[in-house]
Amino acid sequence: MTAVLLAAAILCMAARPADDLAHLQERFDKETDGVRKAKQLQKLGDAQFSQEREATKANDFGTAALVLEKYRDNVRAALEALKKTHPQAERHPGGYKELEFNTGLGLREVRDVILAMPEPYRPPMQIVEKDLLDMDMELLRLLFPRRPGEQPPAEPPASTPKKENPAEKQP
Repeated sequence: MTAVLLAAAILCMAARPADDLAHLQERFDKETDGVRKAKQLQKLGDAQFSQEREATKANDFGTAALVLEKYRDNVRAALEALKKTHPQAERHPGGYKELEFNTGLGLREVRDVILAMPEPYRPPMQIVEKDLLDMDMELLRLLFPRRPGEQPPAEPPASTPKKENPAEKQP
């Protein structure tokens, strides 16, 4: 009897969609807090990378590209949520650090796929790569706004009112 209950419990646990990609995506989409969204992206990204690797092994580069495009969109959504709910990344880096790390992983995945796929599939993936790289650089700027050796943008010189020359006023 206990063996039957144990087997039923194991089947129920195996049937849970906790790590199912659709379930993870749904949870990610519903999350409104930027830090929690960035932390959920780690599990979701791992599931997406797994699906992308399977598609790449099967030479289904269209599916691999769609999965990585969705990953890019998820990174963008997490970044926007972080900027909205926790705008001071330097003071409160929670979430920003995780997102920057995950973005780096995503960049490596995209670069690996670009190398494996035929030429016609590459241009869209290069756009995904550029988008991820831009977001990664933005995250680094938000986390580290003051960089040693980098000069702040120069302010334009203050314009002073022109002094009138009495010699120019002669009628």
